[in-house]
This record gives sequence, structure tokens and C-alpha cells, in this order.
Amino acid sequence: MLTLVLFTIGFSVACALFAYFYLGWLWIASIGAFFCAVLLYLVAKGRIWIRAIATMLLGCAIGGGWTQLYAGVYLAPAAKLDMQNQDVSITVTDYSYETDYGVASEGVVFLEGKPYFVKFYIDSQEALDPGFTVTGNFRFRLTTGAGDEDPTYHRSEGKFLLLYDNGDIRITRSEKAPWFCLPAVWRNKLLEDLEDLFPEDTVGFVQALILGEREKLDYETQTALKVSGIQHVVAVSGLHVSILFGLISALVLHRRYASLFVSVPVLLLFAAVVGFTPSVTRACIMQILILIAEAAFKDYDPPTALAFSVLVMLTANPMTITSVSFQLSVGCMIGIIVFHRKINLWIRARKWFGSVKGKGIIPKLKRWCSSSVSVTLSAMMITTPFVAYYFGAVSLIGVLTNLLTLWCISFVFYGVVICCVFHAVGFGAAGFLANIIAWPIRYVLAVAKLFSKFPLAAVYTESGYIVIWLIVCYVMLVVFLLLKKKHPVTLLSCFAILLSIAVFVSWLEPRLYATYATFLDVGQGQCIILQSGGHTFLVDCGGSRDTEAADIAAETLLSRGISRIDGVILTHYDRDHAGGVAYLLSRIPADYVYLPDIADKHGIKSQLLEEADDHSILVSENLDVLFTTGKLRIFASDAYNLGNESGICVLFQAENCDILITGDRGELGEMLLLHQYSLPKLEVLVAGHHGSAGSTTERLLAQTNPETVVISVSENNPYGHPSEALLNRLKTVGCEIFRTDLDGTILYRR
Repeated sequence: MLTLVLFTIGFSVACALFAYFYLGWLWIASIGAFFCAVLLYLVAKGRIWIRAIATMLLGCAIGGGWTQLYAGVYLAPAAKLDMQNQDVSITVTDYSYETDYGVASEGVVFLEGKPYFVKFYIDSQEALDPGFTVTGNFRFRLTTGAGDEDPTYHRSEGKFLLLYDNGDIRITRSEKAPWFCLPAVWRNKLLEDLEDLFPEDTVGFVQALILGEREKLDYETQTALKVSGIQHVVAVSGLHVSILFGLISALVLHRRYASLFVSVPVLLLFAAVVGFTPSVTRACIMQILILIAEAAFKDYDPPTALAFSVLVMLTANPMTITSVSFQLSVGCMIGIIVFHRKINLWIRARKWFGSVKGKGIIPKLKRWCSSSVSVTLSAMMITTPFVAYYFGAVSLIGVLTNLLTLWCISFVFYGVVICCVFHAVGFGAAGFLANIIAWPIRYVLAVAKLFSKFPLAAVYTESGYIVIWLIVCYVMLVVFLLLKKKHPVTLLSCFAILLSIAVFVSWLEPRLYATYATFLDVGQGQCIILQSGGHTFLVDCGGSRDTEAADIAAETLLSRGISRIDGVILTHYDRDHAGGVAYLLSRIPADYVYLPDIADKHGIKSQLLEEADDHSILVSENLDVLFTTGKLRIFASDAYNLGNESGICVLFQAENCDILITGDRGELGEMLLLHQYSLPKLEVLVAGHHGSAGSTTERLLAQTNPETVVISVSENNPYGHPSEALLNRLKTVGCEIFRTDLDGTILYRR
């Protein structure tokens, strides 16, 4: 059934063009592809490669036609409402959660008689349950990329509209949720049961393992799972579907018809409860095909099954192809199908685990180890570029971590399911069993946390040299696969040597300059790394999202071989400057944490004073921090409770460079600074308050005459930063301007 595989490849290409570029002329290209396919079929005359190209072109033509039909019939009513206001009634389909401006939830609305799943935000503190109705005037935003704003990840989930209330709304309660909301109700009940059953230190892992719910997984644990290479165990995927099927199959004594009639409804129910995520949906379709093939005494062909599952999912929603879960799931299966058998045979031939022959427990264990390593390596060969691109990290220790933990995951999954069944029927032993299962969970978490601390447990794409290393490795891999005589050990040795060079150069480069400043692109926030003479300081750590800012800062430092820094300095306690500091310090400790002695309405000061009590310093008066090639001058605030004007300022002075950071100080704060201190001519000035009109005033610019001004700001931010008034002032001064919203992360070397 190679034909279906080739057809699906073409269909997927058309869906990708539609989803990522939303090409209006795709229907014309589809017609052209169709006629080219017909022509190639006519001239093929038994030449297989021509027929293969024709089949892919046919798939591309039909895929393009389908996406245009999908857009015209289903997406058009939604597109008409982009950036428009309209009265609408939303049936809530999931439980709400709190946001900074109220609550958000998911629901379904009807437009021109068609149902649309949406995500909506309302300015209300009232909790919403499935079945409630929310009525009012909403502003609509299209998520597909065909509207006025950039596309969002919601399109891959089949949510093509985001709704924001415009004021008065009416909430109608419902005592009973409609049938299509039942999976959400069951999911919520299961989450509550798991929270009641399992100890506090394991409940987050259990909820993530069974339902993909990571809310109760702390940052340190999520980081450990990511770095150690087993993050996939808490992202409900094909692994979980296979474990669940294994349990069902064992319960029905591996009888083919019983497996078919019991497994299909259970798998579909599981997929519904976890929200029909792409990876679970793909795995369920393939598992059902296996059951049908066994029941019909037919051979099962994995490539055909994978192609069929992809075709079904993309037909239902062409935007699914943009889902990270979908791409990783399909890539993982491609890697296993193509490489698993060959790698497994090679490992066994080299006797890494000794002889695997025999029927005893030891030979079976050796065969399992061999298979586990080969599956992990096979999946990584395809998914590593996706992981590097989307998550910015590649775990080097993942093969070993998977080998030590995956055997345990199956037993934990089975145990959790049994606990839930016992709890549902009122069997009192459920809590006792949950406490027993907690111990293997603690083992998995301990292994992840231990291995994540290893040097080079992972490498990060924040380093351009690591990106180059990955590209070169894949070029070498392609050449290796094309060679007739293959020498895997030589290939792996080349990978290791090139990695050593990339890591060394990443470590060496900042040490070649007297000043090496990095202004990180953290969205609407600020995070600056200052390096000189082997010393490293970080000023502020906050952005659009706290954990994301911490990840960017930590992974930039780790990519340079820095696992501990000399100091962290906070200018003030707004979340866009300080929200990520606690998370950062859990990964990268600092010798000292310098905190402004000013008011803090966010509670960050008290948290850091408690967690870093032995090395935290409250800056209530000016302070000079000396290092071998210069000094860091910290200017204390003149007032405790003047908001932005109370922030401290930082002057970094190396041998050949002066950099001034004023935080969010405005005109008053800058006047106080200039009145009390004589500032030098600056090589770099960080624009105050992300480029607001009231900061970086003419007086400050005249006094410091900076060569370069850096503005840390997010793209399309709601504050209008940087302001035209500031940009005009900077143009008058004649300084060079860099912006993180336009230039990304900015490196300044001198």
C-alpha cells in the first residue's frame, strides 16, 4: 500500500501550504498538479518512480482542493467576523480558569448554522462549568492567519476564533451538562479523584501522566523531565495509548475479538477525555487498525496505517499539521518504522547487552533493553530537529534516562488506573495502593532530577554553534545513509568530536571580549546578561511569561558553559522585570542576589529573601561590586514607594565600555539620578521602561551621549512601546538603535 503513503505525503504538503501560508491561489496550483499527475500516469509505462511522483502530485492536488473547499465552506463565516463585534451565545464546554483580567474557557457557537469551537475571555470572576451559557457582545479574532493578526496555536486544535467580551454579559447556569460536555466533566472528576488519592509530591506527575494536565507540576520538575529527555511521559501520547491497550489486552486474555470490542470504545473514551489531542488521536486510529487487521486475519502494515491516520486527521482539520504534538507524534512513528529494526539488529550484533538468545528472564530483559534503546534512537533521528526548534533543547542523556524509567512508567500507569477503578467502586484500598504507587513515581522523578544535573545532559539552541552542530550532524547522517559501507561507530565519534568543538567555542567566545553583553528577547520585559573577564552578572529576569524568561536566560547561560553566576540584580519588582528570577535561580544559582529596598506589591522580594537568605543583599545605599576587569555600580533608590521612580539603576563599567540600565524610571527618576551622580559617556544605554515616551529623556541623553541604545520590547505590545517620541529623540542624538522586537536577542561585544 505504498500508494496511500505517497498520496498522504502530497496531501500533507498541500495542507502545510494552506495552514502556514494561507495561499489564496492554492486552488490554481491544485488544478495544475492534478493535470501534471494525470500526464505522468499516462507516460509512466511501468516506471515506478514516475508513478510515485504522479501519486504525490495527485495527493497534493486533492489536498489543495480540499483545503480550499474547507476554507470556503467552513472557515469563511468565521473569517467574516475577524476583528468585528457581534452579539453571540456561547455554550461552555469546559471548566473555566482564572486569567489576569477575569476568566477564560472554551465553548461552542453557531455561525450561519455551523458549530464552531472557540476560546473566550470574559471580565468576570464567576466560575463557569460545562453546560453554562454565556451571552453578550464579543470581539472576534480569527486564529488561522487569514485575518489581520498572526495565527495562533488554537487553529491546530480546531478553535478558529478567539472571543473577548465587550462589556455586559449574561451567564445562564445549567444543572446538567449536555452529552458533548461529558468528557470534560469526567476529566475534571478524575483530576479531583487523583488529587484526593495521591500524595502531594506525586499528584502533579500522576495528573500529567494520565490526562496531560501539568498545572500541578512545578517548574523544577518540568525542567528536569525536559533536560533528562523523558518529557514525553507527561505529554499524553501514543506511549500512553499503547500502555492502555496492553492493559485491556491482558484483561481479556489477548483474545482478538474481545480485544476489538472492548478496546475500541475504551480507547475512544480515553481520547475524548484527554481532548482528542493529535498524538492520542493518531495512536488510537493506528491501534484500532491493528485490532481490525487481527480480527480479519489480515497483515498489518505500519506505514499504511500511519498514512491513513494522518489522512483522516488532516481531512477533519487541515490546520492539525501545525500542531507540535502532531508533528512529533508522526515523526516519532516514521523514525521507528524506518530505523528501529536496523538499529536493533546492529545493537544485538555488537552485543552491547551480551547475548540475547534464550527464553529465560535475563535474555528477555536484554532483548527489552536492546529494543528500548533502538526505539529511542529511532524516534530521536526524526524528532530531534523538531524538539530543538520548538523547545530549544536537545537531551543528550535521554537514551539512558528512558532505559532506566520507561519500564516503570507502564506499571505506574496500570497502578493509577486500578486506583481510579477502586476509588470509583468505593473500595477502601485505593488510597493505600496510591501510596504504594507513589514510590516508583518518586523513583522516576529522582532519576530525572539527578540526570538533569549532569554536565552536558542537554545542549541548547540558544547557542548558534549548537545549531550549526545539529545541521552538520544531519548532513553527515544523510551521507551515512547513502553509503554502501556504513560505519556507525565512526559516525557517532564524529558527532561527539564536533559537539566538543561546538561546546568549547560557545564557552570561549564571551571570554575573548572585555565586554560581552546579551540583551535577551523575552517579549515584553527585560533580561540582560553582562560578562567580562570570566565574570557574569544578570540584570532583571522577566518577560511576557515568567517561566519562558527564566528558560531563555538559563539556557543562554548553560549554552556558554555557565552553571553559576556572580550576581543577579533586580531594578524593581514588576513581573516583567522580576517574575522569572525565582525560576532562574532554581536552575542557575548566583553568589549574590541584589534586591532594591523598595515597596513590592507582587511578593517577589519576600520570596527571594526567604529562598536566598544567605546570599541576598537589600540595596538601600549605593554599592560598588568589583570584578577583575571593572566594576558594577548599583545606584540605590531615593524613595521607598514611588513606583517606577523607586527602581535602582545599574552602571556596568568594564575596561572599554560603560552600560547604563535604568529599569522603568521615568523623567523624575532620571532627574534624581543625574542630580546626584555624574554619569560618564555611555557606549550602551538601555532605554527606560521599554521605550515609553516618559523615559530616556533629552536630559539623560544629553548627559550620557550614548553610542548605542537598546530597547527591550515585545512585538505588537498593547502599550505602543517604543513610542514615536522616544524614537525621534534617539534619531536626534544620532545613536544606533537596536530593538528586541525587530532584532531578537541582541549581542554587544567590545
